[in-house]
Amino acid sequence: MEIRNAKREDLAAIMKIYEGARRYMRENGNREQWAGGYPPQALIERDIAEGICYVCTEGCELLGVFCYFYGEDPTYLEIEDGAWLNDRPYGVIHRIASATHRKGVASACFDWAFAKCGNLKIDTHRDNIPMQRSLAKNGFARCGIIHLANGDPRIAYQKTETVG
Repeated sequence: MEIRNAKREDLAAIMKIYEGARRYMRENGNREQWAGGYPPQALIERDIAEGICYVCTEGCELLGVFCYFYGEDPTYLEIEDGAWLNDRPYGVIHRIASATHRKGVASACFDWAFAKCGNLKIDTHRDNIPMQRSLAKNGFARCGIIHLANGDPRIAYQKTETVG
């Protein structure tokens, strides 16, 4: 699998992956997350323009999509019922989704992002059990609860290199 910056011409395939991810969530008990068509196409277009949207490909097939950036996420400034593992600079993954027919895409994306920064944060909905399992399998620690800009709670995770 290869990971690269998304291009404008990837947009239709990206939106199809998000559509499949929303369907998969509904079928697996996660009825609230990404309800109402999240993420909207305009947000993905902005992510592409800003150079923070990435795709995971194999040959000509687009298998996954995610947003990655290195820097502070305002929703991660406050955490409840726990604490971040450290306060060092970090990378962030948002809006990760994969083609439902392919295993290992999320792990490949996590590995790629972690190799970039060595200190990675991500969050997910309480009903997104498959993502919670994937995060645990990939070495992320559950750190507490953060709140999105709209106030919705999310479970916060972090993976960091061992220091010292």
